[in-house]
Formats: sequence, structure tokens, C-alpha cells
Amino acid sequence: MSLLDDIRRPSVDYAPSIWGDIFLPFASNSSTEVNESVKQQAQILKEEVKKMFHPPTNQNIKQTLNFIDSIQRLDVFKKLKNEQGNFKEILEKDVQGLCSLYEAGNLRTRGEDILEEACDLAYSRLNSLANNPSLAAQINYCLRRPYNKSIARSEARYHMTLYQQDPSHNNQILLNFAKLDFNILQKLHQREIGALTKYVGMLIVVENSDFVRKVPYARDRLVECYVWPLAIYCEPERSIGRMFIGRVYGVIALLDDTYDAYGTVQELDLFTEAIQRWDISIIASLPKCMKVVFDAIMELFGEMELLTAQSGKSSFVVPHFKQAVCDLIKAYMVEAQWCHEGYIPTYDEYKANGFVTSTGPLCITMLTCLEEFVTEDLLNWISSDPIIIKVVSIIVRVLDDMASHKLEQERVHVASAVECCMKQYNTSQEEAYNHIHKDVEDCWKVINEECLKLNDIPRSLLDFIVNFARISEITYENHLDRFTNGKLWKDYISSLLLVPICIDGENI
Repeated sequence: MSLLDDIRRPSVDYAPSIWGDIFLPFASNSSTEVNESVKQQAQILKEEVKKMFHPPTNQNIKQTLNFIDSIQRLDVFKKLKNEQGNFKEILEKDVQGLCSLYEAGNLRTRGEDILEEACDLAYSRLNSLANNPSLAAQINYCLRRPYNKSIARSEARYHMTLYQQDPSHNNQILLNFAKLDFNILQKLHQREIGALTKYVGMLIVVENSDFVRKVPYARDRLVECYVWPLAIYCEPERSIGRMFIGRVYGVIALLDDTYDAYGTVQELDLFTEAIQRWDISIIASLPKCMKVVFDAIMELFGEMELLTAQSGKSSFVVPHFKQAVCDLIKAYMVEAQWCHEGYIPTYDEYKANGFVTSTGPLCITMLTCLEEFVTEDLLNWISSDPIIIKVVSIIVRVLDDMASHKLEQERVHVASAVECCMKQYNTSQEEAYNHIHKDVEDCWKVINEECLKLNDIPRSLLDFIVNFARISEITYENHLDRFTNGKLWKDYISSLLLVPICIDGENI
């Protein structure tokens, strides 16, 4: 028996992926081909919708605003406008008006007391009306997912259903365009996740070994890993970036599970040093599965260099990418040391490290590295830990912690944000949850404020950053970890990747 066999490791029994090879057929172009006539129809409808931006003079302001609101919620506005968007609010004494007021309130910044009060009032009034069966669905969705905290892609699908059920919305051209656009883009996303599934399958064949057996402690969450970059940006021109970042997220999940659910503190110390120095000889004595993770990281660095070589930017892009990975590894090591020592940091101390373990800085660095607008100055700005990236990352970290807190009490685990908050403020668990929820709301105010101030940062990058917080709101909604427990996310992912929207009773 070897020394490795004598080591007692944490015991985590993650469920297998619920998806299996369901997406593998999509790797074939023929299965995701969009008929040319469908593309032409979408283009014709797009031109018709553009004409609607020049309404007749007898159309009143409410009709115009309802049209603009529909365009935004059906996720076709970005195809018909420039980079800058304008906010317009309508205050009415009905449910629609209250929902609009609540939506406006979610755009508040720090110190906007009147808007804060209006938001609270709208929330309270809508809650009191939610028992009405005819209004419950609309109200509950509004309260759960205000537009500013939602992902446009899933928001669009939901509002297409509402739109066609509401007799006041009778613009069939707009609705059909939104449906066609959604379905055409879904075909591309299917092809991407199919290619990723095929890639992982080929790795298993080449290695002549079951990956799950080689890294037995890791979560198999390829599809869930792809959904995060899909939520951050869904546009056709960012296909390569989505697929690469989906793979990176898969490796990040391996890293997270290696530090959280497998390695001893001594092994992790060596592994951390090996990554910092890019020296595989350091991990010669470590388990084979940790070498597999090391090799996966090295492969990603090589691929990032290839992806950015043609633009001539790899000389400054790759070092920033590597440094972001190193920073994440070091932050994971801090948590591993805390766990080993049984140390519970203060909530503030935990957040200072946790905004890095959220993977926010690394994710945003990756997204930027693959964009045409990337510059060394922009990457330097990201690596300086600007406040918007910090607060977005804190949202991701603490929402994840609140969702996984209960399960983690069943094993040895680093103290979560919940335990750290309880310690710092000497509160109960329930009070800690309330405190963290308020913290999240305050972070959103800072996000709104920074988005108004950062005029020198590309609008696309700001959208990426905010979408990182938005997808976490969906992933960990109601304190449920949908990333780890795939069954909880099945319907949501199916609506994005498997089920097309019917148009006149047919699928394209």
C-alpha cells in the first residue's frame, strides 16, 4: 500500500451529469443547419421592425413606449440600436405601472433615497397583489427577476409567451421576428455545445481511460460550464470565445474541486507552487489526477496563445491570462489553509479573498483577452481590481455560498460567507443571510453607479461584467445550487439549448 493510499481525503459524492451524450448529435452541422428561406424571412422581418421606429404622428406616447419595452424584453433591441441605451420610466396606478416602478428601482445607485423608497413601495404593493390568480405569474416573475438582474436570452423567451397572451400586444411582425431570431441563434448554440461534448468524448478515447475515473472527485458539469459564457454573451460573432471559455470553466471546476474536495494541504501547497512556476517536475510526487489537472491548465495557455497570435496581441494577453490563473490558485490555497487550520475569518477578510475565488477576475480577463477591443491598458485596468469587478465578484461568491452552505455542513469545509458573517457580527444564521442579502443589494447599487461613470470602458465589456452577476442570480436563486445539482437547472437549460419556440404551430 502506498503513502497516497493511507491519506484520508474529504468525501464528496457529486451526482453524475444529467445530460450524458444528449448534445453529441448537434456536433454535426447538418443537424443544426438553418434553412436559407428561414434566414431570408428573418431578414425581411428585421427590416419591417426597423420601419416601426418611425411611428405615425397619431400614435400616442404610451403606445410608443410599450413598443420599445417589448423590443427590449424580446431581446431584439440590440439588433436595431447602437451601443448606448436610454432609460425611460412610466408611472401608472396599475400592476404594469408598479412593475415598471420596481424595475426602475432596481437601477438605483447609492444615496438615491427617493428611488429606494419607491422600490420598497412597489415591492410591498406587488406582494400584496400576488395572491390574485390572474396576476400572480406576472408579479412573481417581476419580483424574482427584475430586468436589470436578468439574462436577456432567457428573459426574451419568457416575455414572448407573455406577449402573445396579452391582447394589448398585437404586433405579430415583432413577435415572429423575435421567435425566428431566437431559434436561429439556438441552432448555433446547439452546434457549440455539441462540439464541446464531442471534444471531451475524443479526449476519453485518446487517453483510453474514463475521465471520471481519472479525476473521480470532480463534478462532471460540461453543459453547465457552457451556460455561463452563453449567458454572458450569446452573439454569433463570439462563438469561439464561448466554446473556449466553456472549456476553461470546466478546468476551473476541476481546480475548485481539487482544492475543495480532494487535495491535502501539503499536496495543494506543491500544486500551487508548480502552477506559479509552471514547473511540472514539482508535482512528480502528487497523485496522477492532480497531474491531469495541471496538464489541462497548460493546454489552455497554449490555446489562448494560438487564439490571440493572429491579432499580434498574445505577447501581452497570455501573461495577463496566466497571472489571473495564478491569482485564483493562490486564493484557493488561502481557503485550503484556513480549512486545514479550522480558521474562521471575519466576513470582510473572507470577501477580500472570496472575490478572487468567485472566478470573476479570471472570467472577465478571459472575456476581454478574446475581444477585438482588447488593449494592454484595458487588461491593466482589470488586473487593478476596479470596484465594479470586485462587487460583481462578491455577488457571485456570496450567492454561491448561501446556496451551498447547508450541504457543506455535512463535511469538513472552509468556512463560508454565512459562517464568517455570523462570526463577525455575532448573529444567527438567519440574520447572517439577511445581512448578506442586503450586502448583495448594496453591490448592485454600486454596479449601477459604476456603469454610469465608466465612459472610457467599452460598453460591451461592462455588459460582460454585469452579466457575470446576473447569471449567478439565476444559478443560485432561492439558495439552490443549480450548477452542482443539474436537475434543478434542467428546464432552464433545455429552454435555451434544446426546445425551439413554435411559430404558427411549427418549429424551424
